[in-house]
Amino acid sequence: MANESRPCPCDIGDRFDYGGRGQEVQVGHIRAYVCKPSASTDKAVIVIHDIFGWQLPNTRYIADMLTTNGYTAICPDFFVGQEAWKPSNDWASFNDWVKTRDAGKIDKEVDVVLKYLKDQCGAKKIGVIGFCWGGAAVQHLMLKNPHLKTGVSVYGVISRFEDKHSLLHPTFFIFGEKDDIIPLEQVTLLEQKLKQNCKVDYEVKIYPGQTHGFVHRKREDINPQDKPYIEEGRKDMINWLNKYI
Repeated sequence: MANESRPCPCDIGDRFDYGGRGQEVQVGHIRAYVCKPSASTDKAVIVIHDIFGWQLPNTRYIADMLTTNGYTAICPDFFVGQEAWKPSNDWASFNDWVKTRDAGKIDKEVDVVLKYLKDQCGAKKIGVIGFCWGGAAVQHLMLKNPHLKTGVSVYGVISRFEDKHSLLHPTFFIFGEKDDIIPLEQVTLLEQKLKQNCKVDYEVKIYPGQTHGFVHRKREDINPQDKPYIEEGRKDMINWLNKYI
């Protein structure tokens, strides 16, 4: 039974009614959703899902959006077959649930995906974006993986990697001003630490009035007050990828 008095704050937003233009494939030991542009390209983006998993229509929508901008996009199952979080789950059990799904322990899966993109898709320049749990995973990868060109962390949970800021690649951080999960003081501290320790290009941007999940968990057509920021966040994400891939 869900704990209605303490719902999961990640449940904010809208579930898209969206089927996807790509296909599901087997990539090594994991499943993945892949979408390719009509023209051949050597550019690719790994899309790292949030707690709702690789099959969430919202995340596939973003992958397809990347494809319309000229990238091969792949959204692998970084939970490796474990169940994604469901809105009906009891939020009180969340901490135990997420402990078995560590955003800092996806290197094996990323290596398999990188090999697939290079061997099967002809990718030579590869970036990564991620949302919430996936945003934290992006920060982890930007700290250690030499094979990626750049990353976009979209409301990534800062507390997962709060003591590590020596990024290897240009990284763009997107946050909402009204995010209940990531307080603005955490964002300010992140900026300070990056300024002190980071030798590569980075940007931290806060979008006014926006809550957690706004870039991929809100629909423009039923959130008119948020529409400009949803569109701006997506445009900024694409522009950053275009600059560094």
